[in-house]
Amino acid sequence: MAKVDTYSTAKKKVGEVDLDDAIFGVEVKEYLFHTVVRQQMANRRQGNHSTKGRSDVAGGGKKPFKQKGTGRARAGTKNASQWRGGGVTFGPNPRDYSYKVSKKVRRAALKCALSRRLEEGAMTIFDAFKLEGIKTKAVVDIMAKFGFEDMLLVLSEKDDAVIRSARNIPGVTVLPVDGLNVYDILKHRNLAVTTAAVEGITQRLGA
Repeated sequence: MAKVDTYSTAKKKVGEVDLDDAIFGVEVKEYLFHTVVRQQMANRRQGNHSTKGRSDVAGGGKKPFKQKGTGRARAGTKNASQWRGGGVTFGPNPRDYSYKVSKKVRRAALKCALSRRLEEGAMTIFDAFKLEGIKTKAVVDIMAKFGFEDMLLVLSEKDDAVIRSARNIPGVTVLPVDGLNVYDILKHRNLAVTTAAVEGITQRLGA
């Protein structure tokens, strides 16, 4: 197990925590990132785009002009796609883009993402992350002390004061352990985790 220093929000070392190598020290496999992030982004698509085909457009019951003698191509309806206001040919319709990736692959990708941040020295572990009330400036000051330009903060459980304090800061995301995912880890350069969250991650991804 790797020993990693833990800090207070004032950037004072307060102890150490043991990180399970089976979760935070695995071999990083890049293809797992692509597999899982692609699935996450597909599952987030609303898929509510819609167009009307020629059978959905109102009107078109009357023949636009007589069949012969006009010199124009024959036409039976104004609902065809070549007419202004006509239907769309092969246009998009509502659909579900989501698909499944096995739980084993998703867990392996999450372990790889955590291991990547640890080996890069981009994982900071706090003994706790508590705020006295809802203060955005308090979160900004903590980030400044640690030199964070962005941050993914993982808590053991939802903390309304922290979430509301950080929600208007660009590049900052706060998640509970249950919401931790590969996309958000890779999206943020700095990963901040509380010691309680480390225990939660170990329980979630442990054997």
